[in-house]
Amino acid sequence: MFAGEAILSGIAPAERSRDQLLEDLVHQHSRLVYRIAYAVVRTHHDAEDATQETFFRALRYRRKLAAVEDPRSWLARIAWRVAVERSRKNKREISLDDPEKPLAEIASARSSADDAIEGFEVHTRLEKLIAALPRKLREPLILSTVEEMSPREVAATLAISPAAARSRVFRARQILREKLGGTSRKSEFEI
Repeated sequence: MFAGEAILSGIAPAERSRDQLLEDLVHQHSRLVYRIAYAVVRTHHDAEDATQETFFRALRYRRKLAAVEDPRSWLARIAWRVAVERSRKNKREISLDDPEKPLAEIASARSSADDAIEGFEVHTRLEKLIAALPRKLREPLILSTVEEMSPREVAATLAISPAAARSRVFRARQILREKLGGTSRKSEFEI
């Protein structure tokens, strides 16, 4: 028996299976948790911290993990709350004009510099418009569109009904269409 087996032999089988379930959740959903956190805090460092905190909280409640019907939505809800708490705790607004944003984001090997800059400007404008939406419309839109969550998952994450999630996403998209109506490249923004 090697040292690892000796350590594991002292752990109850139920505890080992809960730990394995948690480990599987980390492997399966860490990218989702990070993307949700990043959508709220908008910095890599804070998103990593929020991701780590999300899994610490999941670890704290691992005894209840087997009873969770939809672990993906459960983790998404925890990630959202952790990221919102972190954002409030830092008391800083989400900065869409972050000077630390790498310039490499505007570079593209397949398009001209003018196209790349225009695309970057449009992307920046869209981010500003999304940030200007009321919170109750912005949050479901981000989870639905950016994180590609279903209305049921958005509803579970934000503790609202699926109908309310669909309605809020529809209204947010409608507002964005109206505000983007003056854009010459409107067809690119069919949201």
